[in-house]
Amino acid sequence: MRVAIASDHAGFDQKPALVDYIAGRGHEVIDLGPSQALRCDYPDFADKVARKVASGEADRGVLICGTGIGMAVTADKVPGVRAAVIQTPQFAELFREHNDGNVLCVSGRFTPLATNEEIVDKFLDTEFAGGRHEGRVAKAMREDDPSFAGVPEDLDVQG
Repeated sequence: MRVAIASDHAGFDQKPALVDYIAGRGHEVIDLGPSQALRCDYPDFADKVARKVASGEADRGVLICGTGIGMAVTADKVPGVRAAVIQTPQFAELFREHNDGNVLCVSGRFTPLATNEEIVDKFLDTEFAGGRHEGRVAKAMREDDPSFAGVPEDLDVQG
Protein backbone atom coordinates (compact mmCIF):
# COMPACT_ATOMS: atom_id res chain seq x y z
CA MET A 1 0.00 0.00 0.00
CA ARG A 2 1.22 3.53 -0.79
CA VAL A 3 0.81 5.87 2.18
CA ALA A 4 1.31 9.63 1.86
CA ILE A 5 2.30 11.35 5.09
CA ALA A 6 2.94 14.91 6.21
CA SER A 7 2.85 17.08 9.30
CA ASP A 8 3.17 20.65 10.36
CA HIS A 9 5.69 21.90 12.93
CA ALA A 10 3.45 20.75 15.82
CA GLY A 11 3.30 17.19 14.52
CA PHE A 12 6.85 17.04 13.20
CA ASP A 13 8.34 15.28 16.23
CA GLN A 14 6.24 12.17 15.55
CA LYS A 15 6.44 12.20 11.75
CA PRO A 16 9.89 10.57 11.28
CA ALA A 17 8.96 7.78 13.70
CA LEU A 18 5.63 7.20 11.94
CA VAL A 19 7.34 7.20 8.53
CA ASP A 20 9.73 4.50 9.79
CA TYR A 21 6.91 2.61 11.49
CA ILE A 22 4.73 2.50 8.37
CA ALA A 23 7.69 1.58 6.13
CA GLY A 24 8.66 -1.11 8.62
CA ARG A 25 5.24 -2.66 8.12
CA GLY A 26 6.09 -3.08 4.44
CA HIS A 27 4.25 -0.11 2.98
CA GLU A 28 5.61 2.42 0.51
CA VAL A 29 5.75 5.80 2.24
CA ILE A 30 5.51 9.09 0.37
CA ASP A 31 6.87 11.72 2.78
CA LEU A 32 5.50 15.10 1.72
CA GLY A 33 7.23 17.11 4.42
CA PRO A 34 8.15 19.21 6.08
CA SER A 35 11.82 18.31 6.28
CA GLN A 36 12.39 20.20 9.52
CA ALA A 37 10.45 21.42 12.56
CA LEU A 38 10.26 25.07 11.54
CA ARG A 39 6.92 26.87 11.78
CA CYS A 40 4.74 26.05 8.79
CA ASP A 41 1.07 26.13 7.85
CA TYR A 42 -0.86 22.87 8.22
CA PRO A 43 -3.21 23.57 5.27
CA ASP A 44 -0.29 23.36 2.82
CA PHE A 45 0.75 19.91 4.00
CA ALA A 46 -2.80 18.61 4.40
CA ASP A 47 -3.49 19.65 0.81
CA LYS A 48 -0.46 17.80 -0.53
CA VAL A 49 -1.46 14.52 1.15
CA ALA A 50 -5.16 14.85 0.32
CA ARG A 51 -4.44 15.46 -3.36
CA LYS A 52 -2.15 12.40 -3.54
CA VAL A 53 -4.96 10.26 -2.09
CA ALA A 54 -7.68 11.83 -4.26
CA SER A 55 -5.62 11.28 -7.42
CA GLY A 56 -4.85 7.66 -6.56
CA GLU A 57 -1.11 8.32 -6.30
CA ALA A 58 -1.46 7.18 -2.67
CA ASP A 59 -3.91 4.64 -1.29
CA ARG A 60 -4.17 6.29 2.12
CA GLY A 61 -2.91 9.39 3.87
CA VAL A 62 -1.65 10.16 7.36
CA LEU A 63 -1.45 13.70 8.72
CA ILE A 64 -0.03 14.86 12.05
CA CYS A 65 -0.49 18.29 13.59
CA GLY A 66 -0.99 19.56 17.13
CA THR A 67 -4.52 18.23 17.43
CA GLY A 68 -5.26 16.74 14.00
CA ILE A 69 -8.24 19.07 13.67
CA GLY A 70 -6.82 21.61 11.23
CA MET A 71 -5.41 18.88 9.04
CA ALA A 72 -8.80 17.11 8.92
CA VAL A 73 -10.71 20.29 8.12
CA THR A 74 -8.36 21.04 5.22
CA ALA A 75 -7.95 17.52 3.81
CA ASP A 76 -11.68 16.83 3.86
CA LYS A 77 -12.29 19.75 1.49
CA VAL A 78 -10.45 17.96 -1.32
CA PRO A 79 -13.02 16.07 -3.43
CA GLY A 80 -12.75 12.33 -2.94
CA VAL A 81 -11.18 12.56 0.49
CA ARG A 82 -12.75 11.29 3.69
CA ALA A 83 -10.58 12.64 6.52
CA ALA A 84 -11.12 12.58 10.27
CA VAL A 85 -9.29 13.20 13.52
CA ILE A 86 -8.86 9.85 15.23
CA GLN A 87 -7.84 9.49 18.88
CA THR A 88 -8.27 5.77 19.59
CA PRO A 89 -7.53 2.55 17.73
CA GLN A 90 -11.22 1.59 17.93
CA PHE A 91 -12.24 4.85 16.24
CA ALA A 92 -9.66 4.16 13.50
CA GLU A 93 -11.17 0.74 12.92
CA LEU A 94 -14.70 2.16 12.73
CA PHE A 95 -13.53 5.02 10.50
CA ARG A 96 -12.32 2.45 7.97
CA GLU A 97 -15.16 -0.07 8.39
CA HIS A 98 -18.07 2.37 8.31
CA ASN A 99 -16.76 5.42 6.45
CA ASP A 100 -14.12 4.02 4.10
CA GLY A 101 -11.88 6.74 5.54
CA ASN A 102 -8.82 7.41 3.44
CA VAL A 103 -6.95 10.17 5.32
CA LEU A 104 -6.12 9.70 8.98
CA CYS A 105 -5.42 12.80 11.07
CA VAL A 106 -3.77 12.42 14.46
CA SER A 107 -2.53 14.63 17.27
CA GLY A 108 1.19 14.93 17.73
CA ARG A 109 0.83 16.94 20.93
CA PHE A 110 -1.88 15.14 22.88
CA THR A 111 -1.59 11.52 21.71
CA PRO A 112 1.50 9.47 22.55
CA LEU A 113 3.48 7.97 19.67
CA ALA A 114 2.69 4.41 20.82
CA THR A 115 -1.04 5.15 20.64
CA ASN A 116 -0.67 6.77 17.22
CA GLU A 117 1.14 3.65 16.04
CA GLU A 118 -1.82 1.52 17.20
CA ILE A 119 -4.19 3.92 15.44
CA VAL A 120 -2.14 3.66 12.23
CA ASP A 121 -2.24 -0.15 12.49
CA LYS A 122 -6.03 -0.18 12.60
CA PHE A 123 -6.26 2.44 9.84
CA LEU A 124 -4.02 0.45 7.50
CA ASP A 125 -5.24 -3.05 8.39
CA THR A 126 -9.02 -2.54 8.44
CA GLU A 127 -11.08 -2.95 5.28
CA PHE A 128 -14.26 -1.07 4.45
CA ALA A 129 -17.24 -3.21 5.48
CA GLY A 130 -19.42 -2.11 2.56
CA GLY A 131 -23.02 -3.28 2.80
CA ARG A 132 -25.30 -0.78 4.47
CA HIS A 133 -22.37 1.63 4.76
CA GLU A 134 -21.88 1.96 0.98
CA GLY A 135 -25.01 4.04 0.50
CA ARG A 136 -24.15 6.28 3.43
CA VAL A 137 -20.64 6.92 2.14
CA ALA A 138 -22.09 7.68 -1.31
CA LYS A 139 -24.47 10.19 0.30
CA ALA A 140 -21.59 11.83 2.15
CA MET A 141 -19.53 12.05 -1.04
CA ARG A 142 -22.33 13.74 -3.00
CA GLU A 143 -21.32 16.86 -1.08
CA ASP A 144 -18.25 17.00 -3.36
CA ASP A 145 -20.54 17.57 -6.37
CA PRO A 146 -21.17 21.31 -6.86
CA SER A 147 -24.46 20.49 -8.62
CA PHE A 148 -25.85 18.70 -5.53
CA ALA A 149 -28.57 21.04 -4.26
CA GLY A 150 -28.76 19.58 -0.78
CA VAL A 151 -31.17 17.34 1.06
CA PRO A 152 -34.82 18.44 0.94
CA GLU A 153 -35.85 20.30 4.08
CA ASP A 154 -38.88 18.05 4.55
CA LEU A 155 -36.77 14.88 4.75
CA ASP A 156 -37.46 13.09 8.01
CA VAL A 157 -36.77 9.34 8.11
CA GLN A 158 -36.15 7.03 5.20
CA GLY A 159 -37.34 3.44 5.33
